[in-house]
This record gives sequence, structure tokens and C-alpha cells, in this order.
Amino acid sequence: MWTSPAERDRDEQPAPVLTLGEYADRWITHRHLKESTRHLYRRMFEQHIEPTLGTIPLDEVTPERIRVWFADLRDTPGPNKASTGKTRNARVYALLRTILGTAVDDGLIPTNPCRIPRAGRTERAHEIRLLSLSELDALAYAMPDRLRLLVKLGAWCGLRRGELLELRRSDVTEDGSVVRIRRAVVFVKGQPHVGAPKSTAGVRDVAVPPHIRTAVVDHLSEHVGRGKNALLFTSTDGDRLGEWTLRYHFEQAAKKIDRPDLRLHDLRHQGAVLAAQAGATTKELMARLGHSTPNMAMRYQHAAAGRDAQIAARLSELAQGEK
Repeated sequence: MWTSPAERDRDEQPAPVLTLGEYADRWITHRHLKESTRHLYRRMFEQHIEPTLGTIPLDEVTPERIRVWFADLRDTPGPNKASTGKTRNARVYALLRTILGTAVDDGLIPTNPCRIPRAGRTERAHEIRLLSLSELDALAYAMPDRLRLLVKLGAWCGLRRGELLELRRSDVTEDGSVVRIRRAVVFVKGQPHVGAPKSTAGVRDVAVPPHIRTAVVDHLSEHVGRGKNALLFTSTDGDRLGEWTLRYHFEQAAKKIDRPDLRLHDLRHQGAVLAAQAGATTKELMARLGHSTPNMAMRYQHAAAGRDAQIAARLSELAQGEK
């Protein structure tokens, strides 16, 4: 069968080489991800993986090349002077390992070259020091009036930032006893994206401790619009509260109570430990916090177990009281 010279030349050309960068771009584009997660993965890949490994053919990404790349990443400091970058390194490595794991499933490479033990495990770099109850009250009152309840719900109900910022009047019972978590907001390049909570378990009803229910009712009356879709927490002009505005007010309040180490997410940790101290089981903590697995809930229970010496001391006080 006759073929033209042009066709013969085309057939003799080697097949185009698929690079790691090209494959990763497809992976991030077509993976079922939340928009905020997609943006995060793309930024991580472009900043920390693509400059070194992006142009390498996918089937030439070897364990040795991965080890050299990761060693260089570990020598790169974190985003600020106080950061080692350990958490960043673990997350970037875990992303690369997942991408290459999919390439194995697709039959493009025989095995995953990411084989560095424990490289994808994150360690808590920020040591959380719990607030005392007086400090918690002081922190709430150091916030603007319209945001005081946000601190209380964050700490006593263990809500995530995105869940707090998307709460609306219809999500709270009139007596302030229950908060219904049905949505969360994330910010991508400063723009809000409203969707489902972080996981399926994140859809939940959270009972509000009785001692702050009056504050919830008062907040609904004084700071929330009448419509059922009115946001609980807004900017001064009544618009959606931005994450950077909230962070600014929180940091200022933390400085006022001499706790500049505090981060907004620490309120969720506080709420989890308080619930564990109150006797919540692992299953109950998972339900209250919206966790899909028991791992995190068990961490909070371990933190609460640290009160054993205090409990023992109080038992002695009871014994003394009987004498």
C-alpha cells in the first residue's frame, strides 16, 4: 500500500513525550476537587515542583531524582523567618506522591518513585496553648461588637472559620440552642466560594452550650438582618466579612489580651479540648467537630487526659472536705 513521503515522515517521528508538568496539569485540572483545593495544588506544584521536575519525562522521574529534589526543598526556608517549612515540605511531597500514584494507576509508569519514608507526614509546628476561660471572655470582648459571638461559637462549638463565616439566620434556632452547619465559604484569590462543608461529616447540628445561648439570641437581634438568609457575621457595611478583615480584628484582639501567639483556628482546637474535658467520647467528638475519622478526635482526648493530675488533686480536696 502506497503512502506519501509526508505520511511516512510523520509515522517515523517519535511519539510526543509526556512530561511530569504536563501530566500534573491534567491531573489538577480534571481531578474532582473544591476550587480552593485546586488553586492550592496548582500553586504548590508551580512553586515547588515544576521548576525542578516539571520538564522531565514522566517515565524518567526516578527515586533518585525525587530524593535530590526533596533535599533541596528541605533546605529552602519557609514562607517567613519563623517558619522551617516542614509542613509545606510534607504537603508538597504528598501532592507529588499522589499525582505519581495516579500515573501508576493509568499505566504510564510501573511504580511510584516517591519512596522517602515519612516525608509526607505533617508535624504540628504551631504549639497551641489553650486559653483560660477568663482569657477567652477577654478575647471575645476585645473584638468588635458584631464579631464577639464569632469567637464564642468558634471556641465553645469548635466550628471552622469557613463554617462561621457562612452562618445565616436560618442556620440558628430562635432560642440559640442549635447551630446547623450546611455550608462553608472558602476564599480563592480573595473571592468567596460557597459550597458544602469540608467533608460529608461536616454537615451536622451542633448544640450550643446553655451559658452562651443568650449571647446568640442577642446577636441575632442586634447584628443580623431580618431575612432568613442574612449572614450572622458581616463587615461594617453589612457585606460578607472577608477572611483578611477577620484575621486583622482577631490578631488585634489577641494582642490586647497579651496572647499574640493565637490563631483563629486555635479556637476550634479549644472547643475540641473543652468538649473532651466535658467527657465527650471519640464518636461524640467526631460528630460535634465534623470529623470523618477518629484520629483528630483522639488527639483532643489525649490533650484532655493531661488534666489527670488536676483531677487527682480535686479528689483529694473532696476527701479533705469529708473530714
